[in-house]
Amino acid sequence: MPEAATTSSLATFGAAGAPSPEEVAAEVASLTNTQRAAVMLMLLGEEEAAAVIRHLAPKEVQHLSAAMISVADLSQEAVSAVLDGFIATIKKQTNIGGGLDYLENMLKTALGEDKASSVLSRILPASANRGLEVLQWMDARSISEMIVNEHPQIIAIVLSFLDYDVAADVIRFLPKNLRPEVIARVASLETIQPTAMAELESIMRKQFSSNSSLKSSSVGGVKAAAKIMNYVKTDIESVLMKDLTEQNADLAQSIQDNMFKFENLDGCDNRSIQTLMRNVAPELLMVALKGSNEIVKEKFLSNMSARARDMFIEEMEGKGPLRLSEVEDAQKQIMRTARRLSDAGEMMLSSGGGDYV
Repeated sequence: MPEAATTSSLATFGAAGAPSPEEVAAEVASLTNTQRAAVMLMLLGEEEAAAVIRHLAPKEVQHLSAAMISVADLSQEAVSAVLDGFIATIKKQTNIGGGLDYLENMLKTALGEDKASSVLSRILPASANRGLEVLQWMDARSISEMIVNEHPQIIAIVLSFLDYDVAADVIRFLPKNLRPEVIARVASLETIQPTAMAELESIMRKQFSSNSSLKSSSVGGVKAAAKIMNYVKTDIESVLMKDLTEQNADLAQSIQDNMFKFENLDGCDNRSIQTLMRNVAPELLMVALKGSNEIVKEKFLSNMSARARDMFIEEMEGKGPLRLSEVEDAQKQIMRTARRLSDAGEMMLSSGGGDYV
């Protein structure tokens, strides 16, 4: 790899005075796996990095690109530490092994046969579902224009195969009177029969390859609908949920129960938590944390300096008992702020805390 390429890729990395070992350790510890992958990619030349990116899914490319921007100020010492960690990990890998049989068995054990078949159909060239693959690379407006005149059930199926945030954007472009029914149908989906899959493929103007397996595919459900709703713009969400409640109150409540909650903030990365804290009044945060679990509470406290943490805890404990309604209202206000920041791309909401790459 040309030395010039490496130097150019890391030109913006911290060039100030060398940080202490403790500062480097803290800097590296704050990185997500996605950001570590971004550092490794930036250490490659442009051609090598492009070759890696070609093998990633659209959503992975998006998250990795954002991560590359977020590590632009990383110190040279932290970059070296990430590289050392990568090398140490590689040295432990004595056997990649397994092949296709291993992958298939592993997916079936983890996901069940139907879902495993659906995943394998996306990643194996011989049986790739080209129509759905094309969807992953289309923008939300184009997808909405393609499906807007289709039956709501077909629209629900399409949304269920998209990444949740993309599906949320598609909903934004659909007619307002259509949105509640589509979300209700997403929540009611469990499996897609071969006939429905064939109809979906006809919409995409693609045909299943002759050796494709027409198995029922498990998609949708209340949790999928809730995850889509997590990404819907806040103004659209309130109207949509109101309409859905009028149509089916029980279903609307089930979706609401599975949507992103205050407790899910423990899965956010530290930079997102710090961004949220800068946009929330300390008094409001104190009330919200009063009724939260210790994991979420520690997530916020660990992002404060020692002095600020002590003062915050002392003032929070000094508030005494609070009504549950006060705590819930504070948490909802903070979640609205979090959603707004997420909509603006200033923080990342994660329901499970997992990395994207």
